[in-house]
Amino acid sequence: MPKFISPAVEFGSLLNQVKQLTPEIFTSDGKFQNLMEGQWQQPGSPREFTSPIDGTQLAAMPMLNREQALKAVQFAKQEAAAWAATDLDERRNKVQECLNQLRPHVELVGKLLMWEIGKTYKLGFTDIDRAIEGVQWYVDNIEEMLGNRTPLGLVSNIASWNYPHSVLLHAVLVQALCGNSVIAKTPTDGGFISLSFAFAIARRCGLPVTLVSGPGGELSDVLVKNEAVDCLSFVGGRYNGRNIADALSQEHKRYMLEMEGVNTYGIWDYSDWNSLADQLKKGYDYGKQRCTAYVRFVVQRSLFPQFLETYWEAVKSLKVGNPTLVDNPGDKLPELAFGPVINKNQAEDLDRLYENALKTGATPIFEGKLDESLFLPGQDMSAYRAPRALVNLPRQSELYFKEPFGPIDSIVLVDRVEELVGEMNISNGALVGALASDDEKWAQRTAKEVRAFKMGVNKLRSRGDREEVFGGLGESWKGAFVGGKLLVEAVTEGVPAQPVLGNYPEATLLPEKI
Repeated sequence: MPKFISPAVEFGSLLNQVKQLTPEIFTSDGKFQNLMEGQWQQPGSPREFTSPIDGTQLAAMPMLNREQALKAVQFAKQEAAAWAATDLDERRNKVQECLNQLRPHVELVGKLLMWEIGKTYKLGFTDIDRAIEGVQWYVDNIEEMLGNRTPLGLVSNIASWNYPHSVLLHAVLVQALCGNSVIAKTPTDGGFISLSFAFAIARRCGLPVTLVSGPGGELSDVLVKNEAVDCLSFVGGRYNGRNIADALSQEHKRYMLEMEGVNTYGIWDYSDWNSLADQLKKGYDYGKQRCTAYVRFVVQRSLFPQFLETYWEAVKSLKVGNPTLVDNPGDKLPELAFGPVINKNQAEDLDRLYENALKTGATPIFEGKLDESLFLPGQDMSAYRAPRALVNLPRQSELYFKEPFGPIDSIVLVDRVEELVGEMNISNGALVGALASDDEKWAQRTAKEVRAFKMGVNKLRSRGDREEVFGGLGESWKGAFVGGKLLVEAVTEGVPAQPVLGNYPEATLLPEKI
């Protein structure tokens, strides 16, 4: 058993670094503020924020009310015209300077993400690194992608907590590079500390960015429907996404709404079980708290024995524990697959979904256990859950049609290809899907029948970025598609009017929307 010393990424030292590097974020007594009206101000109504790692109170979120957020939106809109008129070379230089100033602090941001949202050491660094290198690609290629297109004005961003930098910060910096002023809401469940640090650097570099915190119910009307907002980028759950889509149905503004769907992996006439084992392990990154996580496996019944053996051995090998622990010199700590889910409430909701499935007749085939040697003695473990899996999930089970957003898999057994396709399409649209088969031509052909935007054959698919298009089908995505040139087009207008590729309700088509 490894012998642990005190965590090397102790949060107090990280917070002190943030205060030393970006003191403007804080009030004189150390409270976090919002970035609005061009400066850090308004600590709002502080709401305690605790770490999913061990329940440690990290800070207080500076929650604004509707009236305060409205001032932030109005000022951000006023910045749009001057920024749009700024020469592209100057905009590019300022975004480049922001990236240059962020790069020396990748380690700090990565470790903050461990404490804020429970990412592992590796994945915390990956999140900020992908943001920086992704935006660098746009800086290097923006002139060709932008052409004669002009910015929309003010772009509003509401995103979930799981990728605050590689999704939210990345989008904000590209939107600003394209000539828009930008406002973003910090995810309520985590990420506001590291985002505040990054936005402070962006503002210092002269970028017209605004960052606000507040309850969704208070701020949604302002950040979504207010006439000052010209475009909305949303990443989150389907319930909130549908409400926003309904609210925008009468508004003449651009939008990109990324919502969850049940991403499925189909297995038919397949024999490469070693490859599948590697994919199963990889698929558990961040405890499946990802919009592209595969949580439903549709398996040819005759292959179930081999699948079950492969699944059991692969998932049994995964380590779940406290991401901040380090081993003594000379000892080797097993690499963690993931740490906690985002909070205790989410962990309890996963339990509820699992128990509901059992009560309605599902059969458990894997119930992982937490290894106490991967935690500090006596620490709060209420947000940690080991992998679990079910087979024969009844249709009356809530989990049958729902993405758990956590480490619970469901396996469905089928006898015909028609069943396989039908069971892979139960959520009316998904972001990604995959088919595993020794007959790749069959898999490529059958993949076209699955309602997922990206389909892998004998491999997982991810969100992707840069030149790769990203979107969704059915209820998993509404609005403009993004990625590479399409991300640039999503937040700009063509002159003369040019169509923007996307998934829009037919009734709300605008000249720039198809």
